[in-house]
Amino acid sequence: MADTIQTQNSVDQIEFPPLDPPPYHVGIIMDGNGRWAKQNNKSRFEGHKAGTENLRRILRSSVEFGVKMLTIYAFSTENWKRPPFEIMGLMKILENVIDKELDELNRNGVQLRHIGELERLRPVIRDKVLYAIDYTKNNDKLVLNVAFNYGGRDEIVHAVKKVIAEKIPPNEVTEEVLSRHMYTADCPDPDLIIRTSGEFRTSNFLIWQAAYAEYYITPTYWPDFDKGEYYKALQVFNQRDRRYGGRNE
Repeated sequence: MADTIQTQNSVDQIEFPPLDPPPYHVGIIMDGNGRWAKQNNKSRFEGHKAGTENLRRILRSSVEFGVKMLTIYAFSTENWKRPPFEIMGLMKILENVIDKELDELNRNGVQLRHIGELERLRPVIRDKVLYAIDYTKNNDKLVLNVAFNYGGRDEIVHAVKKVIAEKIPPNEVTEEVLSRHMYTADCPDPDLIIRTSGEFRTSNFLIWQAAYAEYYITPTYWPDFDKGEYYKALQVFNQRDRRYGGRNE
């Protein structure tokens, strides 16, 4: 993402009115790379690469719009069921992003975090992820949580196992206790979850944390989800009446 702060097309050059207020934490299910590739007569690998490239403008737009935390669904625990060649391609993309874009992300104040399990990744990739987390840990312009080898149900099981291992008495297990044992323990819950490509499902993404998040579904495939589409999603969020289970007075 060497051009993270550079414009990519005419939409990226538009200055949109400030959002009052913008959501603090946005989660994105980046869906539609494969269908985008098919629509454009490209390979699935090229679709995933285009999706990774699109992250540049969404990171830049997040900073411009005032979003402080962005969580992206990059690779789910279920994605291991995909063909081996596709998995290898996704792993290579992750490795290339770290190798080529880390310094630029750091210069632009992006703090990288990982949510999910690292154990199944190749040691060389795992070490690079851990290095990137440590290298950017003091940045505060935008926190980017990368959900890689992540699943919501798996996360809950992982949290419960930690609670059991710590011998916390059952009568002391509360929502707050479980939240402290999630991968996102030090993150506020997402305000808005965006899903591209028009699918109406959560796909096991932040299912604990998103209990009261607002959802925005767009038919746009992820590689085409530009600054204007992003702003529209944030505008719709600002028009929602968030009651958290309470009555609408």
